[in-house]
Amino acid sequence: FQTQLLSNDGHNPLMKKVFDIHLAFLKNGQSEAALKHVFASLRAFISKFPSAFFKGRVNMCAALCYEILKCCTSKLSSTRNEASALLYLLMRNNFEFTKRRTFLRTHLQIIIAVSQLIADVALSGGTRFQDSLLIINNFANSDRPMKATAFPSEVKDLTKRIRTVLMATAQMKEHEKDPEMLVDLQYSLAKSYASTPELRKTWLDSMAKIHVKNGDFSEAAMCYVHVAALVAEFLHRKSKYLLF
Repeated sequence: FQTQLLSNDGHNPLMKKVFDIHLAFLKNGQSEAALKHVFASLRAFISKFPSAFFKGRVNMCAALCYEILKCCTSKLSSTRNEASALLYLLMRNNFEFTKRRTFLRTHLQIIIAVSQLIADVALSGGTRFQDSLLIINNFANSDRPMKATAFPSEVKDLTKRIRTVLMATAQMKEHEKDPEMLVDLQYSLAKSYASTPELRKTWLDSMAKIHVKNGDFSEAAMCYVHVAALVAEFLHRKSKYLLF
């Protein structure tokens, strides 16, 4: 069924069903032994259908990054190692798919997933997550075929950006009982991503959730208006680009 699965660059009902089954194994608790087989199956899946992750719609890449990053904080070292290896493989395959130019899609989706996990309070085990980042960096530094490319430095840049987000989050935790200071820190983080609309939207959504939780509905509405403006601006630019 490879032809059917790759129809419309993987954006079709059959691929969605197959991918959702793979993803369900990560979403629901599995034994350590079962997870090793799940990760092996996902590695084969990414290698077999790269265009679905790196050319088609962003949904598959985004969903996979989110679930892999959750596994990167696992209490089981074997699961963290497997998750780190799978995330590295995703980045490397993306880099190869673009003929060794960039892995921008995976880079962006990982940062977005980290931001979402923090907003959803699902990124626990900070030290364990830092260990996973170190494993990914070590993979990049010891990958001989990639030595002469920009890939290792791009991986290092990605892990550095993730650490910046984590440091900002640590500051937020210190002020979690001070809603005004917390929102102010989130606004600063959203502002720092002015050049990346997807990430700016993620943090504005997070700010809106805090405002709703505190009963500040007019402030939450302002966040959503700002998100709508970002989307409208992006669509306007896209339509102008398509005209040329």
